[in-house]
Amino acid sequence: MIANIFIIGLLNGCVYALLAAGFSLLFSVARIVNLAYTAFWMIAAYIFFGMTLLGLHPLLAATVSIAGTVVLSLLFQRLIAPVQGNPMSVMILTLAIGVILQKTVSFIQDSFQGVYFQIVPSLIKGSTNVMGVAVTYQYLLSLFVVIFVLAGLWIFLTKTRFGIAIRATSEDKQVAGLMGINEKAVTNIVTGVAVGVAAIAGVVVSPLYVLEPWMWLQHLLVLMAVVIFGGLGSMKGSIVAAFIIAFIEASIVFLLPNIGFLRSAVVMFIMIVVLLVRPRGLFGTMAEEH
Repeated sequence: MIANIFIIGLLNGCVYALLAAGFSLLFSVARIVNLAYTAFWMIAAYIFFGMTLLGLHPLLAATVSIAGTVVLSLLFQRLIAPVQGNPMSVMILTLAIGVILQKTVSFIQDSFQGVYFQIVPSLIKGSTNVMGVAVTYQYLLSLFVVIFVLAGLWIFLTKTRFGIAIRATSEDKQVAGLMGINEKAVTNIVTGVAVGVAAIAGVVVSPLYVLEPWMWLQHLLVLMAVVIFGGLGSMKGSIVAAFIIAFIEASIVFLLPNIGFLRSAVVMFIMIVVLLVRPRGLFGTMAEEH
């Protein structure tokens, strides 16, 4: 039982952490609460699934999926730019974009497949025994890739010159501008990086999920809880909160199976409590400002 909680919680925690890190990065630099963020995660998974159906090699299918999703996000970023200074308009617009993407996927799926749910074949067959639990090689591959990308993102933001420029822009745009940092260019690149990591997560974990057009909404709710719990704009807080939320979900499913379907409600309850008791979250510093 404990092994199951650890294994499921670890993978979900890594996925939540990767999504939350990208979301927090986008917010801290562009000051955008992008409610369509997890929709791009879903789109990447579906594009990857479609490319594999066409017979493309998995690596080529993954490349097309990630690149296509990033380009799509940059196109939508141009729609958001005129209202970027109005947070409510941005939230409404990005939610509408998410719904449009969802309906588009539903239409295409119904037209060509006629099946609501889709299962992506595993890239690697077979399984091994970990802590007395049978774990598929696909799970281990997905876990390794997500951890690798998460570590790479952290190194990029803390050790590279451009990463430092991104962090400087997130701290103070005016000072960053005086230092010669192009805010618009940084925002576009950050959008591409943030959506890129979400797309990578969508591709590598898609064989472990059942794909359906509504999947982005469930992850959006969890993502909101994670970033609020960790602190909006705080990548460190988002990563810590992601694993806490993931292990809480896994514990409910395995220890209280009769109410496992209420795990999302429990996550929402945690988010409400955090908002009431500590609005800026565990490590947040920007909530009061905004």
